[in-house]
Amino acid sequence: MAHSIHRGLASFLAFTGALLAQGNPDWHRPLPGFKIAGNLYYVGTADLAVYLVHTPQGNILINSDFEEDVPLIRKSIEGLGFKYSDTKIILISHAHGDHDAATGLIKKETGAQLMVMDADVAAEESTARGRPGAKVDRVLHDGDTVALGGSRLIARLTPGHTKGCTTWTMQVQEGGRTLNAVIIGSPNVNPGYVLVGNKNYPGIAEDYVKTFAVLKSLPCDLFLGAHGAYFGMLAKVDRMKAGGANPFIDPDGYKAYVAEREDAFRKEWERQKQNPGSPAGKKR
Repeated sequence: MAHSIHRGLASFLAFTGALLAQGNPDWHRPLPGFKIAGNLYYVGTADLAVYLVHTPQGNILINSDFEEDVPLIRKSIEGLGFKYSDTKIILISHAHGDHDAATGLIKKETGAQLMVMDADVAAEESTARGRPGAKVDRVLHDGDTVALGGSRLIARLTPGHTKGCTTWTMQVQEGGRTLNAVIIGSPNVNPGYVLVGNKNYPGIAEDYVKTFAVLKSLPCDLFLGAHGAYFGMLAKVDRMKAGGANPFIDPDGYKAYVAEREDAFRKEWERQKQNPGSPAGKKR
């Protein structure tokens, strides 16, 4: 019975994800790859973020988007002068199809190792509709380090959006400075999320509380996330083209975003406490 519920939920999320994709043209719109800072690059679409960490021993890719987006990702990687085949490690922000549906495909094409936070492993390896069915090579836990070619990423468990939602942090060197990059997994309460009396995820609200505590504790210079919309990416790309200071160095924007998302979560949590059985609706 539990397995059928899990499959049904996975199918529902895949279906709703497809509907959202139809309503957001930026999800699959091409965007040329660009350097963020140091050895950290953006190689995703106009909204679905994919990050590349370039090292002398190969590259780390964070997120895969949908299978239909892989040619765009590959084009961006090669447009930056790197090789798609040099992808050695694949990571994800969280186990939703808009970020991980193509992990199995990229793994197959490059031979990369897939590393996923423990609580999202089952969803990653699931063969249900919309899931990648990708074998996880390394199970991660909160605070684990992923290292390659002198670069180190830290996996921070920021659950709620999914049980294994992961915020990635790393340090990059840029212009003689050491910059702290934070790639937020997701702090959002999606439509349909039940925060009160959730039988499949009893501690979901408490997990969101933990997530905001973690996010507020992280030192951040480079504000990034699983969707470009989180950090105003397209506007910052335009500013980058104009020259001047790196617009992705935005610690104040990071703090404001986290504060706004926490406020939205707490308001939704309170609303559901007052109206049990009423799940989250459209983003407010």
